[in-house]
Amino acid sequence: MDCYLSRNHILQALKQLPREKIQLATKFGVFKFDPTLVVVKGTPEYARSCCETSLRRLRLEYIDLFYVHRIDTTVPIEETMGELKKLVEEGKIRYIGLSEANSDTIRRAHAVRPITALQMEYSLWTHDIEEEIIPLYRELGIGLVSYSPVGRGLFAGKAVVEILPPNSFLETHPRFTGQNFEKNKTIYLRLEALAKKHGCTPAQLAIAWVLHQGDDVVPIPDCAPTESAIEEVFPASESITTS
Repeated sequence: MDCYLSRNHILQALKQLPREKIQLATKFGVFKFDPTLVVVKGTPEYARSCCETSLRRLRLEYIDLFYVHRIDTTVPIEETMGELKKLVEEGKIRYIGLSEANSDTIRRAHAVRPITALQMEYSLWTHDIEEEIIPLYRELGIGLVSYSPVGRGLFAGKAVVEILPPNSFLETHPRFTGQNFEKNKTIYLRLEALAKKHGCTPAQLAIAWVLHQGDDVVPIPDCAPTESAIEEVFPASESITTS
């Protein structure tokens, strides 16, 4: 099994737009996922199988950006990248991305075939990558895709702060349990006050902060089937400066 069921929904959107107008990214590597267990698989055979399955499901000739979702430490990254390089040469994918990789893995992978995008968590409350990863991806000319720019939903609004969504994986996340959650609520309240000062929502402010980290940083906001999901994306970024 895998956890990439959103491809079935994307297929509907692909029917309505010209292919040349779309930049499509998908991932492989998480073989099994539930709140207590994540199994990753990065063998060359699995990489190829996932790519070809995606192409078949989406009825595409190529994938623009194909990510290694999580690094399989039981498989040398050179082997995984070697197969991805073949897929590029065959025209089945155009660019390769990594997600949640350390600096050594990034360098080794990049030596086999240049990495185009690196997906890492980066937000107002997650700065772990600033010491090693950010200098490295800029040295190598890789773009950064920041996931969870609204703090895994914390900065999306009071609804998350007051009560977690039912059956949410956040119920087991350390930042949303016990004293950690209580402390993080105070961060939200401070952000909310600052957002009011700038005439925007906390989510807009959080995303604007990520956008201001550089032209080579692109946030991918958490999505939800609500009207606010659209208005929370980018409108505030132009009116908020780094000052």
